Amino acid sequence: MGPVEFIVLAFPEEQLRVPAVDAVMGLRKTGNVRLIDGLVCTRTAAGEVIAAEFDEFVELSGLLNHREAARLIGPEDVQEAAGLLERGSCALLVLVEHVWAEDAAIAVRQAGGRIAGSVRIPPERLGVA
Repeated sequence: MGPVEFIVLAFPEEQLRVPAVDAVMGLRKTGNVRLIDGLVCTRTAAGEVIAAEFDEFVELSGLLNHREAARLIGPEDVQEAAGLLERGSCALLVLVEHVWAEDAAIAVRQAGGRIAGSVRIPPERLGVA
């Protein structure tokens, strides 16, 4: 297995936008990443936090219906992600495996090594908006 990453994709409204859903749907098609788990997290205008499975949304239904899918995003992850959201907004919470790095990870393990860590550098730190 390649490196796995938990990503919070936040949106300014309580409803998901079609382009965002299309982008997540495209993850499986490219083969660069494998979607392991996912939830939709909403922070309502009143501040209530609601988590919903992808299958509760017609546009996301079936996205995780494959044998590798696992339910790994828990309530504590939802609460942490909700802390990043403004009231009246939502987020896609996705757990992805970087399949593109799997061959390198296998080679490292076969050589007795391990993936000791990784850090995501925000685009703004790189001067890319």
